[in-house]
Amino acid sequence: MNRDLGAEALSRGWSLSFDDLALDRHVERRSNCIYSQLKRCSSSEVHAMIEGVLRHCTDMTIQRQYVDSHGQSEVAFAFCRLLGFELAPRLKAIARQRLYLPDAELRRELSNLAPILSKVIDWDLIERQYDEMVKFTAALRHRTAEPEAILRRFASTAVRHPTYEALHQLGRIVKTIFLCRYLADEAFRREIHDGLNVVESWNSANGFIFFGKGGEIASNRMEDQEMAVLALHLLQNCLVYVNTLMLQRLLSEPGWGDRMTPEDWRALTPLIYAHINPYGRFDPDLSRRIDFEPRMAA
Repeated sequence: MNRDLGAEALSRGWSLSFDDLALDRHVERRSNCIYSQLKRCSSSEVHAMIEGVLRHCTDMTIQRQYVDSHGQSEVAFAFCRLLGFELAPRLKAIARQRLYLPDAELRRELSNLAPILSKVIDWDLIERQYDEMVKFTAALRHRTAEPEAILRRFASTAVRHPTYEALHQLGRIVKTIFLCRYLADEAFRREIHDGLNVVESWNSANGFIFFGKGGEIASNRMEDQEMAVLALHLLQNCLVYVNTLMLQRLLSEPGWGDRMTPEDWRALTPLIYAHINPYGRFDPDLSRRIDFEPRMAA
């Protein structure tokens, strides 16, 4: 798919287990899947999140990435900042999060926040390792290295790599800024929850469409697995497209459009499937199109 989807993008990775595989999808705010990939269940969601943003192969520019608690880490915050988009997670353990200090002197001024204050940022380490951090970020951007390979290389050593430690320091800065905004701005929290609800709707619709053989990919052949995932990707985007046209046609009538409240518009989604029958035999006629245009009265 190569089209301008417009508006601010939502993309968030989620995992659906199929034996030793996981299906990761990135979905934009208008309910359209822009990227899907098969990953091992042992793979980190942080790797999948970064890879989906960089490999989505559409014309959109992703500005913000919504994830759950498993799709974020301090290093993820750092890489997202260096790659030019914002990481916006829904943190399950928000009460256990800590704020990092830019200066030790600030601890005395914020004595009322002492229970949630943590260490001071090592700015010198960030400055010394800045060029190395940019090199790793450029390798991700230009696809000369995979996110999983880079992060695995850092984590495989017994002593923490200095560049990895610098990424932790940078990530702590970005995460602290995010937490302050998250706690202070209710509209921002609502935006993150609304974005992740789109993906939960995708999850539900996937279970409805991919009903054969218990909703599992039974084949061990990578070609068959990829074909099943791509077919599911295509079917669900078709469902979103047809539902969007149907809703536009219906809401263009004043009788329905005037009855919509702001809450109704916020809850409106093209990821509905109660009107779809997934069973039986279908013989599509590719020479005909669904008539969505209103008919003129005689």
